[in-house]
Amino acid sequence: MRIKNKMQLLAVVLIGILLVFVAACQSGSGGSGSTAGHAENAQDEHAEQDEHGEEPAVHLSEADMEAFGIGTATAGPGKLKVQFSLPGEVTTDPGRLAHIVPQVAGVMREIRKEVGDRVTKGEVMAILDSRQLSELKSAFLVAKEQVILTEKTFQREERLWEQRVSSERVYLEAKQALAKARIELEAAGQKLRALGFSEKYVHNLSFHQGVPFNRYEIIAPFDGTVINKHATLGEALAEDAEAFTIADLSTVWVNLTVYQKDLPYIRKGQPVALASKQGNLNAEGVISYISPTLIEETRTATARVVLKNPEGLWRPGLFINARITMDEKVVPLLVPKTALVVMEEETFVFVGAEDGFEPKPVELGRTNGTHVEIVSGLEPGERYVSDGAFTLKSELEKASFGGEGHGH
Repeated sequence: MRIKNKMQLLAVVLIGILLVFVAACQSGSGGSGSTAGHAENAQDEHAEQDEHGEEPAVHLSEADMEAFGIGTATAGPGKLKVQFSLPGEVTTDPGRLAHIVPQVAGVMREIRKEVGDRVTKGEVMAILDSRQLSELKSAFLVAKEQVILTEKTFQREERLWEQRVSSERVYLEAKQALAKARIELEAAGQKLRALGFSEKYVHNLSFHQGVPFNRYEIIAPFDGTVINKHATLGEALAEDAEAFTIADLSTVWVNLTVYQKDLPYIRKGQPVALASKQGNLNAEGVISYISPTLIEETRTATARVVLKNPEGLWRPGLFINARITMDEKVVPLLVPKTALVVMEEETFVFVGAEDGFEPKPVELGRTNGTHVEIVSGLEPGERYVSDGAFTLKSELEKASFGGEGHGH
């Protein structure tokens, strides 16, 4: 009986110990859950602080700003030019273009200029061997000798006629022969002058000159650049065959294509801003000519800008874009488009912050090809990034993804 009571007492003690152990385990589990809940709440609170706190900023040193080409400006009013764009092409000025032909038939013996070479007025570009030229020079010298002989004959007959020794008929025949010889000499001389030989050269021409009669020099008529060459060494050229094309590219034409809808806004003397993506070229000019008729196939007119080109950067064949100003309006806040960045489908401008720049959302108004009006988000007098904003955006994105950058 005592044994049975002892067994019952032992069982009760064991059950009690088990209940205490289970309760302790449940209490520890509940404590861990509470700790996790506190951590989660702290993270949410931190995220909420990030969401509603200050905008992230980009910090750059003066050296970094200079290296990245970042420029700043002060927000303020400006003139917004209401513009429209026209396509165009650079061409040579036809008055400064020469298609050079030899003028006499011959064989190309020497070529001194190639495409792209600069030439000066009077410079020898090539040399021909020309039998035709040799014949022309010989004919001139023969005519010259003939004049000398007929002059002597005429003088003799004139004296005899005055002395009544010779008849008047013989005297008149000698006079007629002299006149004919002089005409033939003048005609032969004119042929040489037409080939570009000077009066002095023609006057001093003789059989004992020492220079081959068949040598013909192709001369540059003005300062310019060789833009085409159609002759090769040893090639036989006809007198009207084009050997070279040279152009004076110090001034070029820019022909703009004007659509019918834009014609009412185009006038002579109007300022034009020219730009080409190739070579990052920009220039200012004025419209000097507007075609009086439309091109039938395209129903467009041509407007011309005469452009100074001292460095030769505006090459014929280059496609350009022209911006023509229709009107100008003063707006309270005007910034260049290079100041704008788009992040998450919203437009921002980087403004000066403590030791850096931070993005600030803005609302845009009227715009043209280069500038835009700021309606809200930017205050007058506020310092902002006018150039290089895309670089700051990249730095900000690198910092937000944990990359190494200048954003903090």
